[in-house]
Amino acid sequence: MKIYQNSNEPIYKQIAAQLKEQILTGKLKSGDPLPSIRGLAQDLKISVITTMKAYEELSVEGLVTASKGKGYYVNAQDENMLKEQHMRQVEENLMDAIHSAKIAGMGLPEVLDILGTLWNMDD
Repeated sequence: MKIYQNSNEPIYKQIAAQLKEQILTGKLKSGDPLPSIRGLAQDLKISVITTMKAYEELSVEGLVTASKGKGYYVNAQDENMLKEQHMRQVEENLMDAIHSAKIAGMGLPEVLDILGTLWNMDD
């Protein structure tokens, strides 16, 4: 897990985002335990409170569940929820891109051209 101290994004959000990605991509599966709050805090040299806040955010999103005295575990993910989560992430990223494009004075055809080029880069 990588934490960027100079990032504008709070550390707890960085942790939550990385764990969320692992859950949504299937690297962490239903029933898998998350690293212990204390252990992760020690590994990352951050506050236990920061780690707890990240885990609570994932819990609110329904991705993990706390088991009293045992830690946090990944919830079963149904296909529709996973697709919805991915769609929400795509929408957020596209909104950021649209905002940047408008600031740069770019029009929709230019943005679509860039999107098409990037889409085909993996082929």
